[in-house]
Amino acid sequence: MTSANPSPYRILPAMDRLLRLQDRSASSDSFALESEAARCLVLELKARIQAGESLTEDDVADDVLRARLGALRAILSRPEHRRVLNLTGILLHTGLGRAPLADSARRAMLDVAGQAYVEVSAETGLRNRREDAIARHLCALTGAEAATVLNNNAAATLLGLQALSSGREVILSRSELVEIGGGFRMPDVMEQAGCILVEVGTTNRTRRADYESAIGEATGCLLKVHPSNYRIEGFFAEVELPELVALGAARGVPVMEDLGSGWLLDEPLPHDPREPGVLASVATGADLVTFSGDKLLGACQAGFVVGRKAAVDRVKRHPLYRALRLGKCELAALEATLMIYRFGDPKRDIPILRAMFTPVEELEQRCDRLRASLEPALRAIGFVAEVGASPSFVGSGASPARPLESRALFLRRDDDGGPKIEGLARLLRLASPAVFARIENDRLVLDARSLPPEDDADLVAVFESLQAES
Repeated sequence: MTSANPSPYRILPAMDRLLRLQDRSASSDSFALESEAARCLVLELKARIQAGESLTEDDVADDVLRARLGALRAILSRPEHRRVLNLTGILLHTGLGRAPLADSARRAMLDVAGQAYVEVSAETGLRNRREDAIARHLCALTGAEAATVLNNNAAATLLGLQALSSGREVILSRSELVEIGGGFRMPDVMEQAGCILVEVGTTNRTRRADYESAIGEATGCLLKVHPSNYRIEGFFAEVELPELVALGAARGVPVMEDLGSGWLLDEPLPHDPREPGVLASVATGADLVTFSGDKLLGACQAGFVVGRKAAVDRVKRHPLYRALRLGKCELAALEATLMIYRFGDPKRDIPILRAMFTPVEELEQRCDRLRASLEPALRAIGFVAEVGASPSFVGSGASPARPLESRALFLRRDDDGGPKIEGLARLLRLASPAVFARIENDRLVLDARSLPPEDDADLVAVFESLQAES
């Protein structure tokens, strides 16, 4: 008996038909990709039916299926982690991997991608510690007695607290009980480290006397934390690190600072002299100072621990130390970056520093050249560009709320025939290389300070590819 209401799923194409519609090759890898594309297409069609759509024969025609299968293969074979041209104006964009690496650091990572010296000495042929070279460079650069490195600053802070104060009290100003990205809260870190938090002062004012009255027999250390993504302005007071170190020395209590952003130059930030620096913190004699590798320092993700040898050695002896160590590629990138600080020109060769110190006049000249180069492609897709002032930010918790003056291209629609701003932004995000920009007041903003000058030609090529596709 024939059913009066045939199943809507009967129209779904068979898997063997979908495989035949694709350009088959002898490669087993290609077959796996084609099979996955076919499976995904069937799931898409099922979802459309489940959503109440009535599919017709036109929806499953050979040419329609073949085109969608090709698109799915392209999507499936495209890595999630791929190159992006950063035009957001956020120099250390967390979503885009924070600090771009110096050329020498990129080459170093590629050089060690095969077999490499990691935990063996080329001189003696004997086993050594993988972080020894990083520690030597850090000590030479900062003047610290000892140093080590872990896989990020959260790990460095956690192990530092555990090494100095597990089972004991840690005294911290209420103004520094911060939460940064990803729900990383200082009180939670202390709990995981087995420490007992003792809050002192108020949200906006903390004095030396507050710390003095809180120190007791159970005190493990005094802690100072970089405020990261916020600043308190106006009626505000804090105890600076040198005074805290002096108090710790007088009372026999270790002092630790979670410095965070890792400014390693012996000069202030060009736009924000308030940002604390590693050299000044180490010079105070603090027992431990921790900071990030992928922020203002300009390297890959890492957490540095520098300070007095006795305290650093306690971190290195911690049972979790091995679980939080770095791999060979990260070690190579860090070593190459630190060698630029020691023997090279950091402001020229480390991208984040070059971006911060680039004069705004140079950015304006670049934008003028880019506008001229992009004009034919923009006109073809229905857009025009203007050069204007734009505020850039360092990002990633460094120098919050202090903008860097910048210049940008502002793209707006020239007619009603082209894609909307949101559509253009999406096309750019899916391009190769991808272009990540920001939208303001129905304009697409391409900020030049966050884009290395050597990438200008690639940006033009992306827009030319959009022109060709249009």
